[in-house]
Amino acid sequence: MMSENTQKYRFLTKLIPGRQKRRIVLLTGARQTGKTTLAKKAYADLRYINLDAPENREFLNAVSSDAWHKDIGDAVIDEAQKEPLVFEKIKYAYDAGNIAFQVLLGSSQILLLKKIRESLAGRVSIYELWPLMMSELYTNLEDADVKSPVIEHLFSDKNLDNVFENLPGVLLGSDNSIRRRAESYLLKWGGMPALLPLSDEDRWKWLKDYEYTYLERDLADLSRLDDLGPFRKFQKLAALRSGNLLNYSELARDTSISVDTARRYLEYLAVSYQVILVQPYFRNITSSTVKTPKIYWLDIGLMRQLCGFKGDDFGNIYETMIVGELVKWIKTMQKDAEVYFYRTRSGLELDILLKTNSGIIGMEIKGRKNITAADTRPMRDIAKKLGKEWRGGMVIYKGDIIGKICEPSIWAVPSYRLFTA
Repeated sequence: MMSENTQKYRFLTKLIPGRQKRRIVLLTGARQTGKTTLAKKAYADLRYINLDAPENREFLNAVSSDAWHKDIGDAVIDEAQKEPLVFEKIKYAYDAGNIAFQVLLGSSQILLLKKIRESLAGRVSIYELWPLMMSELYTNLEDADVKSPVIEHLFSDKNLDNVFENLPGVLLGSDNSIRRRAESYLLKWGGMPALLPLSDEDRWKWLKDYEYTYLERDLADLSRLDDLGPFRKFQKLAALRSGNLLNYSELARDTSISVDTARRYLEYLAVSYQVILVQPYFRNITSSTVKTPKIYWLDIGLMRQLCGFKGDDFGNIYETMIVGELVKWIKTMQKDAEVYFYRTRSGLELDILLKTNSGIIGMEIKGRKNITAADTRPMRDIAKKLGKEWRGGMVIYKGDIIGKICEPSIWAVPSYRLFTA
């Protein structure tokens, strides 16, 4: 168990607006990531209505647009997509100035955003809540001084020498062990908040149950599939390929479905926050580049359950975790940045190119405790081509030491240091 205190601070709390602003807020994300808990805490004085309950849907359906402000008022409405007329009624009351603040929650991204585009475009602020990040597993809710993780500095205008040269090279004692525990937990169980207080046996059962809940509820919202068998198999095959180039033809063949169906299934996984696609860097800076995206399963715990990996992390689990943490921070904190990978047909490859407003940072991921000079060769080659756009690079690894390896501004950085404060 991570901690006796299973209530974790959520960094999204820093971004979501307070009630002093006139606003419609949409809080979305995968099922069970903690949207309801966060909303109830942040907006404890607002009425809470869950539209999973049929009687609540009937009640809201009966409320007229003219009466919305007095019968409902400012409120938190969970699973808002379950009653489509809600969006029109909120729009009417908000435009009339009769309500000032409304919070909508939901896990069906495609339906929610469709309703938003139809009814609330230009009126709503959208926030995404992802599974717990390493920085959140490391931080308890009652901690007085919540600091942003080191990764936050990557989105400043500093080069990596300025970011890392003032940090301790090594951490000792509890400063080290508590961060290590957060990473170990994430690599085994992922970031679903409900797992924190459970035993290992109950965690595996919860993850298995989540798979069925997703199939029966989220997928039912997206598409009426008569036979869930092929999609269930597709899920497992997609999870097994996490960290690899996406090959629709191969996935279709192994699942015994058409390529078009494989594309549709993958879209379902993406819009329901199960997978992310990382695109190849769009500029040909060396030689002919690969143009196929990479697929990553978002949550390690769910990936392990689907693949049957219950032992030590191996294969692409470590790389999947690193990419997932980077993407979750960018999406949660709404950073103006893009994550790419780089691969040429001649064999030059770099796991991550992080494109920010201040330039590009290269990242090589090594799931071991020691690194060598050869690990920096792709970054050095790419840095020369990028010239002034290059802000520095890092080899992210399982070791303990933050230290400069070589020029131009290439550092060794333990993953558990990068994603914690």
